[in-house]
Amino acid sequence: MSSEQFKFRIGDPVWAKMKGFSPWPGVVVMPHRTNSRVADDDAEFDALISGKQSVKKSAKKEAGGRKRNISEDSGSTASGPSSSTNKKPRGRPPLKQKVDDSSERDASPVPYSSSKKAAVSGLLDRPSVLRPASPALGIDLVTSSQTLREKDIQPSKLNFGFLGLGIMGSGMVKNLLNSGHQVTVWNRTTDKVKDFVEAGAKEALTPSDVIAECDITFSCVSDPQAAKDLVFGNCGVLQEINTTKGYVEMTSVDSDTSQDIAEAISLKGGRYLEAQIQGSKCQAQDGTLVVLVAGDRSLFDDCQSCFQAIGKNSFYLGEVGNASKMNLVLQTMIGVTLAGLAEGMALADRAGLQQKDVMEVLELTGLNCPAILQKGKAIIDGGFPTHQPLQHMQKDLKLSLNMGDQLEQPLPLTASANEVFKHAKRLGYGEHDVSAVYIRARF
Repeated sequence: MSSEQFKFRIGDPVWAKMKGFSPWPGVVVMPHRTNSRVADDDAEFDALISGKQSVKKSAKKEAGGRKRNISEDSGSTASGPSSSTNKKPRGRPPLKQKVDDSSERDASPVPYSSSKKAAVSGLLDRPSVLRPASPALGIDLVTSSQTLREKDIQPSKLNFGFLGLGIMGSGMVKNLLNSGHQVTVWNRTTDKVKDFVEAGAKEALTPSDVIAECDITFSCVSDPQAAKDLVFGNCGVLQEINTTKGYVEMTSVDSDTSQDIAEAISLKGGRYLEAQIQGSKCQAQDGTLVVLVAGDRSLFDDCQSCFQAIGKNSFYLGEVGNASKMNLVLQTMIGVTLAGLAEGMALADRAGLQQKDVMEVLELTGLNCPAILQKGKAIIDGGFPTHQPLQHMQKDLKLSLNMGDQLEQPLPLTASANEVFKHAKRLGYGEHDVSAVYIRARF
């Protein structure tokens, strides 16, 4: 058998074979020296997104079209050389044939390019969801709530401090002031402090200044890391803590973070209490929160008038960490319930049902509760005014999952709900109410 029988020409059909795989049909082509085709495909994809034509691709197509015309004028066709020659050249083709072959490859696959455009268009054809502006914090610091006026509160003569004037902190400080407590405040952004100073609070420049000024200081910030920064950071809480000071952590944190802060406060001689709160913006302003407390019992007793002003009930749960665990358990139940509510409302809308009718029927069933009814109304209205930030709920679900990992407790529903809230947060609704999770379920 001669060696000529083993030579192939460009375009010859062959059977390809690799060790471990069955043979498959193929065709002989010239090897690519660069990844220019991959770059062209990326450029075409980017052009489809931006709505602009790929200049490089258009130039190559025009060049390919001109080369095909030249080839046709010389008697050749797209499938082979001129019909005047029956014998095809053997071996490696000359450079000119290689150029023509590449130009035909770039210009010929119209169906492939069309299908790719259709696929990309389908990928990008999604409902556009406008990201509303972050909601403003509106709060009336002068008018006391009806609930607070009905309480018989004898304010403590101690000086109290408060670190953090966010959605929850603002409402709690308002009730402390309106119930007659002396409060010194600090906030990372000083713009919010002015209104509280006008309402009767004192202002401090740093967290350590608050500790130095006050007997007992409360902290309510966004997450565990922010809570640690207040304690261990520059001009932080530890700088002024001593045996005469008490510190109450109201930030929603995990038990490990709470125990770290407790240890640092105790080593400086101070008293520590974790006071986790259950409720939303409305409950904070009305003074109807539920306060879950653990830690130093004497400090819990000294804070009774404050807890009475900000909440309707306070529970002492023993050693540090128990309140944090209880809070995360409750947040897990609430988060999973709200994710289910959002999916149910999205399903009703897709099925052609009136969401208002769904809520009216739900109100007559065993699912009737204030939380579901309020969030259902927010979904129907579509405004999502912030009562409990969505990003805080997602943070609590993540902390619950971490606690489940430490205890080897499976939490599959919590994990799914966390992903749903995480996606809604990525859509731009992190600072909006937890009911904005409906956006993720709907689209």
